[in-house]
Amino acid sequence: MVEPDAVAVAHRRRLLDALDESIRENGYANTTVADIVRRARASRRTFYQHFPDREAALVALLTDTNKSTVRAIATAVDPAEPWQAQIRQAITAWIARSESHPALTLSWIRDVPALGTAARSLQRDAMDGFITLVQTLSNTAELRQAGIEPVPQARAIMLIGGLRELTAITVESGGQLSDVAEEAVESAIALLRPRP
Repeated sequence: MVEPDAVAVAHRRRLLDALDESIRENGYANTTVADIVRRARASRRTFYQHFPDREAALVALLTDTNKSTVRAIATAVDPAEPWQAQIRQAITAWIARSESHPALTLSWIRDVPALGTAARSLQRDAMDGFITLVQTLSNTAELRQAGIEPVPQARAIMLIGGLRELTAITVESGGQLSDVAEEAVESAIALLRPRP
């Protein structure tokens, strides 16, 4: 027998997957609750049992996606590699995650700022997660040996903000993130390079 909590989790996941699919095909602005429930093969009642509105569903989807992205980047970086290689691994993982969901990534960068209070919390939490990731990845023996101190919060924000904007502009213009990967890596290396 399937537990009620497992059923609720499965319904929630189906709704979020349907939202992701609709964003990929139509963009967030053109996605309605009706689109989400149709794709999820669920009822409006089921949707509203999980989310008060479409915006809350987007916040939930992006919260899950951002946490997954942070884990993927952390896993991709080998702290035993030279520091430049670690930066390349982190940027490459960021780009791979963004390329796997370009419409959702663009929605995170462009649509979320207009959503209000719940979205501001998502933005702060996501930024905090990425700042913590950058600071953790920069606090290794390999980087200290190279003269690189753990990255201060302001520099981490500049790095993440720059990557977000580069990602958004590239996706909006129909480009491939892999085409700007080398510039992103070189910029991150320059930003994190040991100070004389």
